[in-house]
Amino acid sequence: MFDFHEIEVVGRLLSVPRKIVLVAHKNPDGDTIGATLAIMHYLRKKGHDVTALVPNDFPGYYKWIPGADEMVVFDRNALAVREALAKGQMLFCLDFNSLDRTGNMMPDLKKFTGEKIVIDHHLEPSDEFDHYFCSTASSSTGELVYEFIEALGDRKLLGKAEALALYTCIMTDTGSFSYNCNHGRTYHIVAELIELGIDVANVHKLVYDTYTEDRLRLLGFALSNRLLVWNDLHTAVIYLTKDDLKKFDYQVGDTEGLVNYGLSMEKINLAALFTEKDSQIRISFRSKGDFSVNRLARDFFEGGGHTNASGGNSKMGMNDTIDKLKDVLQHFKEELDYSVSL
Repeated sequence: MFDFHEIEVVGRLLSVPRKIVLVAHKNPDGDTIGATLAIMHYLRKKGHDVTALVPNDFPGYYKWIPGADEMVVFDRNALAVREALAKGQMLFCLDFNSLDRTGNMMPDLKKFTGEKIVIDHHLEPSDEFDHYFCSTASSSTGELVYEFIEALGDRKLLGKAEALALYTCIMTDTGSFSYNCNHGRTYHIVAELIELGIDVANVHKLVYDTYTEDRLRLLGFALSNRLLVWNDLHTAVIYLTKDDLKKFDYQVGDTEGLVNYGLSMEKINLAALFTEKDSQIRISFRSKGDFSVNRLARDFFEGGGHTNASGGNSKMGMNDTIDKLKDVLQHFKEELDYSVSL
C-alpha cells in the first residue's frame, strides 16, 4: 500500500515526542474531520503534543466525534492557529492534497518549515509535501489513516475513539457504502473497527438522523422548485441562491448529500448542485459509471476530486453558471449516453 522507505522515515520522526499540527480541509466533511480526529488520538497515545486545525466551522452532526470540541477553527481564532503552526515540528494534511484546499489558512501553511505529510485519496497531489501516503483506490482518507497506523506497527493503539472517527470517514465518503467501496479491504477494516466496540447503527443515526425542520424543508423546496432535468444530456441540476438559503435559515452542512438526489433518478448519469455562497457559486458534481466529473470540474470549473465525485467553483452568476454547464455538456453528449449495468 505505502512506500516502505516513507513509512520507515516517518516512523523514525514519530519515535520521539514532537509538536504536531493536523489540518483538515476547508468546508469540512466527515472524512476530513474523522481522519484528523482519529490521527490526533493516535499520536497523543504515542506521546506527541498534537493540535488539530480546521479552516472553517463544520456541521453539527460531526461534533459528537470524540475530540471534535478541541479543533481550532481558523475563521474564529486565527491567532491560535498561527501560534500552533509556529511551534509545530510536523504537519499532517488529511483528506486534501493541495494547500489551496485550506482557504484563508493557505498563506500560513505555506510558511510552515517543518516536515509536511499528506494522507489523502484524491487525484493529482501537488508537490508541496515531504511525505506522501496517498491512494485513489481507497474508499476514504479514514481508510488510509487506518492503513498508515497499521503500517507503523501500531494497530494495537487503536481504541474506540479512533474507531468511531474512522468509521464515520468510511461511512460518509461512501454514501453509506453505496459508492467508492468495491474493495474487500474496506470491509475488513470496518469489521476491525466494529470489533473495537462501536455501534454502527448509532453512528448512522448521529450523522444522518439529525435534520432540523428548516433543513428538511430546504430539501423539499430544492426538489420541488430548484431541480432542472436535461434528459438529452442525462443530467440533473439543483441550484440554490443566497435568498433560498436565507429563507430556510441555512446552517453549515444543510446541503450535504443533496446532490445525490439528482443522481438517484433513472437514466440520469450526472448530477450537479450549485449553491450561491461568498460571492461565488460552489459546485458539487456526482456521476454514475465511467464519466469523470473530476475532469469536468478540473477543466471547466476550477476544481477536481474523484472520478465520480468532485467539486468546483464559478465566479459567474447563477444563471450564467447553469448555462455554462449546459454548453460544456454538449461536448460530452455521447459520453453521457450510457446505461449502468452489472
